[in-house]
Amino acid sequence: MRKVLIANRGEIAVRIARGLREAELTAVAIYSDADSMAHHVRAADEAYRVGPAPAMESYLDAARILDIARRTGCDAIHPGYGFLAENAEFARACSDAGLIFIGPPAAAIDAMGHKVSARKVMQSAGVPVVPGGEAGNLAEAKQNARAIGYPIMLKPVAGGGGKGMRRVASEAELELEWETASQEAARAFADGSMYLEKYLESPRHVEVQVLGDQHGNVVHLFERDCSVQRRHQKIIEEAPCPVLTPALAEKMGATSVEGARALGYFSAGTFEYLLDQQGNFYFLEMNTRLQVEHPVTEATTGIDLVQAMLSVAQGQPLPFTQSDIQRRGHAIECRIYAERPELGFLPSPGPVERMVLPQGPGIRNDEGAESGDTISGYYDPLIAKLIAWGSDRQQCLKRMQRALGDYVVAGTHTNLEYLRRVLAHPLFLRGEVDTSFVERAKSDLERAAEPSEAELIDAVAAAALFSHARVTPKTTGSAETSQLSEWVRQHRSRH
Repeated sequence: MRKVLIANRGEIAVRIARGLREAELTAVAIYSDADSMAHHVRAADEAYRVGPAPAMESYLDAARILDIARRTGCDAIHPGYGFLAENAEFARACSDAGLIFIGPPAAAIDAMGHKVSARKVMQSAGVPVVPGGEAGNLAEAKQNARAIGYPIMLKPVAGGGGKGMRRVASEAELELEWETASQEAARAFADGSMYLEKYLESPRHVEVQVLGDQHGNVVHLFERDCSVQRRHQKIIEEAPCPVLTPALAEKMGATSVEGARALGYFSAGTFEYLLDQQGNFYFLEMNTRLQVEHPVTEATTGIDLVQAMLSVAQGQPLPFTQSDIQRRGHAIECRIYAERPELGFLPSPGPVERMVLPQGPGIRNDEGAESGDTISGYYDPLIAKLIAWGSDRQQCLKRMQRALGDYVVAGTHTNLEYLRRVLAHPLFLRGEVDTSFVERAKSDLERAAEPSEAELIDAVAAAALFSHARVTPKTTGSAETSQLSEWVRQHRSRH
C-alpha cells in the first residue's frame, strides 16, 4: 500500500490524512464543488473533484470515486464514517477494482446492516439482545407488541441515527405512528421495513470497541459511554463508563469479541449496547466502521485505530493480545456543531470568520475547519471534535471545561455554550446521566433567549436548505424537517 484515497470529507478526512502521512503513505482527498477550499483538501497530498455539491452526486457516487482512485494510482480506499463506509456493495466494488478496502469484509457489513438479521446473528453468538420482534406489517407489529408489552420502540430495519424511530406507549399510538415512521424510514434508507424492541426506561448507551485481523485474532479496547444524546444523536462521549465495574466492563468486552468472531470480523468495529439500571446489557447494533468517538479510546489505550486499520487491511496480524491492552486515565469528547441549540438545534451553516482551538496538557483537536472556511449547508454541520484526557475523571473534566472556555468560533453559531452547560451540570459531574438526560435537563441546558423575527427567518431558511440538500437514499433531511416543523409549531403562537 502506497497511496490511499479518502472517500470522505470534514474532520474524519483530516484525521485519516494525518494518519496516512504518519504511515508514510500518500493521502488523496476528494471534494465536491461545495468543498473545493475545504480543510480536508488542504490536509491531503493530492485532491480531486468528485462532483457537484449534493452528496448523491459526489461523496455517495461510488463509480466516480472508484474512477478517481484508478486514474490517480491509488492502492486502497479508506471510507471514514458515514457516506459509503457501511455500504457492502462499495466494499465489494473496491475489491473488484483491485483496491484494498480499509474496513471489514463486505459479508460482515451486510449482516450488521440489517437490524433484524443482526439481532439473529448476535443471539446465536450468545450476545444478549433487547426483547423484540418483526413488524412486516401493522397487524404483525400489533401482535408482537402485545407479546413484548408496551412501551416499545418502533425502528427501521435498515438505518440508524434516530431516523424513523418512535417510542410507542399503546396500540392506538402504534396505529398513529406506523405509517409515518415507515415512510420516514423509506425516505432515509430506501427501505420502509420496521421491527420492534422493548423500550427500556432510562438506560445508558454503552459501546465496546473491537479490533480484529485477517488471521482470526480479535480483541476489545474496552467501552465508551455515549449516553449524552439528543434525538438519538450523540453529543458527548467518555471512556471509561463512570458506572461500570471492572467485572461488567470485562464481560461486555468478552461478549463483543465473541460476537465479532461469529461474524469473521476484522478491522475496527463497535458493538453498541443499552445498559439498564440493574446492570443488564443488551445488544443494540454493530457499527462496522470507525466511530466518530474513537479518539477517547485512543487516548485511554494508547492504540491508534487508524494505524491499526491500515495494518489489518494489508494483512498484518495484530501486534498485541488482549492481555497487552491496558487502559489509563479518563477521556471525554465533545462534538462541536454549527447549530442553534436555543432554536431546537437547527443547523447554522455559514462562514467561520475566526477559529481558535484550545491547547494545553491532555487536549486534542480533531478539526474539520479553520479560520476563513465555510460550513456548508449540504452536509452534517459538525465543525470539530474536542478531546480531553486526564489521569482520572475529575482532572479530565477540569481540562475539558477549561478547553471549552478557550474555544473560539466566530462568524457562525455553535453549540459551545450548550456543551459548557452540560459539563457543569450536577448530574453530568456525578456521572449520573442516561439517554433521557438531555430532555430531562432541557430547561437547565438550553436557557433559550427569545429570537428576533430576523433570526427566525434566517434559521428556518438555513434549516430548509440543509434538509433539502441532504436527501439521499442513505442520508436524508427528514429528521431535520421534522425538527424544523416541531420548532415552528412551538414558536408559532409567539411569532
